[in-house]
Amino acid sequence: MFLTQDNKMKWKLLAYATAVVAVIVALGVMWFDAPVYLAMRGLNCKLWSVFDTIFDAKMWVGASFVLMCAFYGKKTLESRPCFKNDKNRFSIMCFWSDFLLKTKNSYAFFTFCSVLSASIIAQILKVIIGRARPVFYEALGMTGFYPFHNDWAFNSMPSGHAVASFAGLVMLGMLAPRIKPFTWSLAILIGVSRVAIGAHWPTDVILGAFIGMVMADLVKWWLKRRCE
Repeated sequence: MFLTQDNKMKWKLLAYATAVVAVIVALGVMWFDAPVYLAMRGLNCKLWSVFDTIFDAKMWVGASFVLMCAFYGKKTLESRPCFKNDKNRFSIMCFWSDFLLKTKNSYAFFTFCSVLSASIIAQILKVIIGRARPVFYEALGMTGFYPFHNDWAFNSMPSGHAVASFAGLVMLGMLAPRIKPFTWSLAILIGVSRVAIGAHWPTDVILGAFIGMVMADLVKWWLKRRCE
């Protein structure tokens, strides 16, 4: 979205988009979050509970790391592994260097880095922002922000599922343009599901999606520069 085909970041566009998203989130918090949330709750279905499990940030990170390991195993069978140091002894550092060398260009590595970095940022923001989840609104008519809470009930913004899914799926769409329509559609569907099941406000998902998209671009930009 903010990255050109020749791996250059559109910094001005990113700045404008950040300002627009900030305005939308502010308007949502003050005005449209509650009515849109209540309308979208009618879209709840059993499929969303499946999404809740398989598109969690931990699942994204775990699955991409397993794929990295599988890719590394394949590469190791094709070429000589480098596990030993100058003294001909097994070395963790040598193994790790060999692992990165063989996996750094794989889709799994790019996805892993994108999801992990985006999820770390999201978790920090969740605690700092401390937004009450919409379950309180449905049960008690209560909304608000309670900064620096580490409790799930006050970690609504941004949506962790939206962050991880957009970070992973947008990255996959950039690496394999043919599947981009599918990856974007799935990411949007996951975002909708977070509101439909009552886990997040609409602006939680909007902010999460934006963070995921931006991190996918930044990670790809940085990794490609490092590989040059």
